[in-house]
Amino acid sequence: MLEEYPGDRMAVAEAWTQTPASMAEFIRSDELHQAFNFAWLSAPWSASAFAEVVNTSIAAVATADAAPTWVLSNHDVVRHPTRYGGGPAGLARARAATLAMLALPGSAYLYQGEELGLEQVDVPPEARQDPSWFRTGEPGRDGCRVPMPWSGSAPPYGFGGPEGTQPWIPQPAGWAGLTVEAQQADPDSTLAFYRRALATRREVFAGADDATTAATDGDLLVFRRAGVTVVLNAGTYPAPLPAGEVLISSGPLPGDVLPPDTAAWVR
Repeated sequence: MLEEYPGDRMAVAEAWTQTPASMAEFIRSDELHQAFNFAWLSAPWSASAFAEVVNTSIAAVATADAAPTWVLSNHDVVRHPTRYGGGPAGLARARAATLAMLALPGSAYLYQGEELGLEQVDVPPEARQDPSWFRTGEPGRDGCRVPMPWSGSAPPYGFGGPEGTQPWIPQPAGWAGLTVEAQQADPDSTLAFYRRALATRREVFAGADDATTAATDGDLLVFRRAGVTVVLNAGTYPAPLPAGEVLISSGPLPGDVLPPDTAAWVR
């Protein structure tokens, strides 16, 4: 059906599978061209867990002659800053995981609001709309589906309707500093970080080889691609940075040290 239309087209499977190998079974050059890699999303905050996902995912999709994919959040799961502990530590880990992900071969898929550092919202029971809430009594997925904050100091944060009104899933009162408008004015914001990371990705990794192997050095995740060493510190102590020019980091770097919950690209 895709080939009935002009131009290049692709299809992506949203298939929850148990392993990268079973995910790869959905991929064919003349059927579904990619599949969302939920193994990366499901991995705990751990260098060894991340390395296993990277290596098994790349090997699995190679059997289908396809590119790997990487996903950290979507509309069905708790947002990754919250999964990684929430607050400043959760956001630092989320930025580090994002920077490592964006250096990997293949396609990275970003979920709306993660570029603002949004956390999972505790939606009041009376405002929940996910059918699973009514079936199971569990909070469901509304907390990651709250409409994005664009501007202003109060809900709906420029999403629509007059100030003081709420969209169909209510937004928190404390999101004024997280709006697109607020973060565009802050060079240290998560939005600014995402823009720098994506621009650096295009500059450094365009056309790069997909042959990448991840390794661990204690609590460090380490891999090398296109002459760039990517390192993520998932431990609790600072670690020495590899020698070279730091292209980008997910957080401040005090000298030649990589703090915990931080990632960097070094060339």
